Amino acid sequence: MIRALTGYSTRHPWKVIALWAVLGVVLSALTPMLFDRVTQNQAGDFLPRSYDSAAALRIAKERFGVNPDATTVTVLVARSDGKALSAADRQRVEVEAAKLAKRRVIMPREDDGPQRFLIPDRSQTPRIAPAMTAPDRSFQLLSVELIGNRGDKGVQDVYRTFRDSARTQFSEVGMRTGFTGALAETVDTVDSRKTVTTVGSGLIVGLIVLINVLVFRSVLAALLPLLAVAMIGFVAAGAVAGAAMLTGLKLDAGTPGLINVVLLGIGIDYLLFLLFRYREQLRTRPEQFAREVAAQVSGRVGSAITSAALTIVAAFATLGLATFGQFRSMGPAIAVAVVVMMVGSLTLLPALLAAAGRKMFWPSRTALRPETGEGWAARLGALVTRRPLMMLTASIGLLAALAAGLIGIRMDYGQGGSGAQTPAAATAAEISRTLPAGVSDPTSVFITAKDGGTLTADRLDGLSRALTQVEGVGQIAPTVLNKDHRAARIDLYPTADPRSRQARDLAVGPIRATVAQHTPAGITAHVGGTPAIVADISTAVDHDLKIVFPVAAALIALILLLLLRSLLAPVILLLSVGLGFAATLGAAGLLFQHVIGEPGVGFTLPLVLFLFVVALGTDYNILIADRIREEMRRPGTARAAVARAVRHTAPAIATAGLVLAASFAGLVTSPGNEQIAFAMTLGILLSALVVSLVLVPALAALLGRAVWWPLSPRPAAGGHRTGPFESHPTATAVASAGRQE
Repeated sequence: MIRALTGYSTRHPWKVIALWAVLGVVLSALTPMLFDRVTQNQAGDFLPRSYDSAAALRIAKERFGVNPDATTVTVLVARSDGKALSAADRQRVEVEAAKLAKRRVIMPREDDGPQRFLIPDRSQTPRIAPAMTAPDRSFQLLSVELIGNRGDKGVQDVYRTFRDSARTQFSEVGMRTGFTGALAETVDTVDSRKTVTTVGSGLIVGLIVLINVLVFRSVLAALLPLLAVAMIGFVAAGAVAGAAMLTGLKLDAGTPGLINVVLLGIGIDYLLFLLFRYREQLRTRPEQFAREVAAQVSGRVGSAITSAALTIVAAFATLGLATFGQFRSMGPAIAVAVVVMMVGSLTLLPALLAAAGRKMFWPSRTALRPETGEGWAARLGALVTRRPLMMLTASIGLLAALAAGLIGIRMDYGQGGSGAQTPAAATAAEISRTLPAGVSDPTSVFITAKDGGTLTADRLDGLSRALTQVEGVGQIAPTVLNKDHRAARIDLYPTADPRSRQARDLAVGPIRATVAQHTPAGITAHVGGTPAIVADISTAVDHDLKIVFPVAAALIALILLLLLRSLLAPVILLLSVGLGFAATLGAAGLLFQHVIGEPGVGFTLPLVLFLFVVALGTDYNILIADRIREEMRRPGTARAAVARAVRHTAPAIATAGLVLAASFAGLVTSPGNEQIAFAMTLGILLSALVVSLVLVPALAALLGRAVWWPLSPRPAAGGHRTGPFESHPTATAVASAGRQE
């Protein structure tokens, strides 16, 4: 099957290229609109129905008309001269707010081209309501509701337009304004880092291209395959969105961005695996037809690519077992995307090699000349095989030292940004000086009668009084009944920041205990709001990690067992990448928790690291292990075979690791992604440069051919082959296409 795909692609390269180009262009235009239909923004919607905050969220939507896709901005309005608000001032604030509530906020459009209608339009009329006045009448708060995810650029643009309009309108009547809330904080952080993000992204892209140019000494080899990976990525994203629409699967708003990162990583890996092997074969057999070489390389490396891709598919597919819906939908989505990237790597990339031929390395005149002397890869292979025990001990010692950071590591479930002094943070601080910190994001108790009957505020007075006595609750709002009086809501304003651990512990501890103790008979009450939702998410995530990790490890081990046809080799590879994962997570804990002083590492970091570092690290291990087995089939000692494998494979793995690490390093410019950027960059470097190029070859050198027990490869008779490939019928099929110069 693999050789059939690669063989067809190298025989008919232009047909394959045209097909992918058409699919890429069409789906790149349609994907934003498709994703808009299959994403949801409220994290609480991903919780199982059995969780208390999920039940509260259902009542909020069904009984009070709360839009789950809404995000709230708190607007502070005060006199410009600093005086207290008079009755006339408060009336003026309400009048101006009413004007804003009637005005549609138009989403700015920079693109007026023919594809404009495909871009989701976030233009909307905000819902604005008075919230609270400071006890000293120094300011009044307004609650503004906008629809959409705060990470959506269109929603951010709508907020900016509304903010500027509100600021201008209130200033004309002698008022100053401040804006806070999750959306305001996100936009302020993005704006403050705009220059750094733009420059940083440009530098990262330039670095990736520069690495490829230096390695291949060719502009075409550096740019053309990267464009191919981007084209495959467009098709993969469209396939994910289409599959979600057909199955009714709802995706988290952050899933498209994660898919892009995953596809960039594995796509770069696979194209580099092909390019290095392609160049090696052209150097070894300069007289061979380039299209014939492309067919042989693609068929041989395609097996390793397929196995590597399947390990990633297996890792992400295990998220389908999670109880937290965000994981459960993300796993199959990324698995679909990886399958598309695998197919593209077996078709489009081989077609490019066949179409370009030796011109792939234009304009260099030396890229295809045989190497003279020993390069760094040959020296590394010689060192690892000459002193395998020393290299093994050194690599394990380094990884173990970093893994020591796991001692005392804590998970941080905070939802805040980077802690920068933004205007939104300053506004929140001003509010908290006179009002409880939770006024902008209350913890709410939602109440219904078990028999579906009506409720009265008097019936809930006992519960309301009990909640006022809870330590940490700064203020409590009057009980609110819905229109048919079949549901009620009591808003609590904690003194702790809603994004803090104290607020979460308060919501799921004393508040829930008080609700359970003082809720009248015949009535059901549930605690909701951001702190309660995040606390329940942490419980669901902890539960899911205990399931996902072992199942994913078992599936990856099974794939390695089938690929390598060995019982010992899969265990070695899996333990090595597991040690790399532990070292990376431990290093993140050491840096962010113990050195920088953050509350802990982000609660999603272990899962993200496991899926990326283990899966992508297994890619590198598969490539080196597959080459070691191939070399061990030749006459000679096992250590000589390992040295040859490192010599031929180290450049591809090292380059792929450096390029991928550079890609992940670029995430440091994105607000809130500092931990992921550091951990992913370090994890990929450790996987590529330490685990795959030192630890695994050192073990193979020590164990020899026994590493493939019970089916250890035997050296082939007849002496050394002249090249790394065996003859294959595909060569005859493509030879008639002519030599590609």
